[in-house]
Amino acid sequence: MKNIVQVQHELGFFANTGSPHLVLEYDGLDSLNVKVLGSELRKRHSEAGTNVNFIHIHDSIIDIRTFERGVEDETLACGTGITAAAFYLTSKLNSNGHYLIDVRAKGGNCKVELDYRDQMAENVFLIGPAVNVFSGFLRV
Repeated sequence: MKNIVQVQHELGFFANTGSPHLVLEYDGLDSLNVKVLGSELRKRHSEAGTNVNFIHIHDSIIDIRTFERGVEDETLACGTGITAAAFYLTSKLNSNGHYLIDVRAKGGNCKVELDYRDQMAENVFLIGPAVNVFSGFLRV
């Protein structure tokens, strides 16, 4: 993955990790209506819109829920959103170094490994299982 650089935005933390992501800390993720709040926020950054990640950080673990543009609803997991959330946490710590961050999404748990230096993430890896969740046939 290319280097990730943060952008200051009036709504919160914004990073482009291959897709644009707005990352917001939120208490009470379990009761959050991601579809409603995410759809309200998705076009505030730009006309093309952004994905919106709601996170809660505890014990250096990130819990995440994602509203994904195009889908226009919550998704069970989003690799670029998980990466943006990990970058947010390292930016918040503002300490150069190598990080391995646990992230928990509805679709499963994973880790993000990255090097944080001078407000930039480098050598970013998303680590976790690849699982087939659907297969089917389309008759034309």
